Amino acid sequence: MSTGDAVLIRSRTEESVVQLTLSRPTARNALSFALRHALSDALDDLSTDQTCRAVVITGSEGVFCAGFDLKELAHSESPEELFVEATAYHRSVHEFPKPLIAAISGHAVAGGLDLALMCDVRIADTTARLGQPQVKMGVPAAFDLVRSVVSEPVARELCLTGRVVDASEALRIGLVNQVVDDCVDEALKLASSIAESPGSEALKLEIIGSQPNLFTG
Repeated sequence: MSTGDAVLIRSRTEESVVQLTLSRPTARNALSFALRHALSDALDDLSTDQTCRAVVITGSEGVFCAGFDLKELAHSESPEELFVEATAYHRSVHEFPKPLIAAISGHAVAGGLDLALMCDVRIADTTARLGQPQVKMGVPAAFDLVRSVVSEPVARELCLTGRVVDASEALRIGLVNQVVDDCVDEALKLASSIAESPGSEALKLEIIGSQPNLFTG
């Protein structure tokens, strides 16, 4: 099943686990307006789907996500409306009430890293590259979000320099939980294991309730 004119592909490997694949390969799976809405709509739908107990998010053709679509942003006629829409998108991901696992191949940068960090678990393969390089163009990094996953000194360094780290360093500093040969396969296995736990959704809701509000727009 696909949504958003195929910018997002929804599939099930088993009844309790849903895989959402960002599918804009020619744009390195950049988060266009349509893709953000498709992802938000899919998560909203799955939040009330009693058969779904865990979700894996990944990208097509060896890239997780290159961030927001800069060409689209450059032609935006209303920055204020864009800010409101982007904040709503971030909330829908960050406050999704069921376990979310990011399977990361290739680049997960800028808004793509933000998406991965809003997931509960991040599993990367050896090709993964993660960072907030948009700061080199004067676009602020999501410091509070990065700091919610790694230590504050590490978050400061990554967000001030825009440095992109490889998979082994990402594992060492805590940006990802595992580095494996096949991140999608491992993420699906983990999602299946989590889905078998009767308390997983209650724990996720407890985690959400204990976190600071990272999106104040």
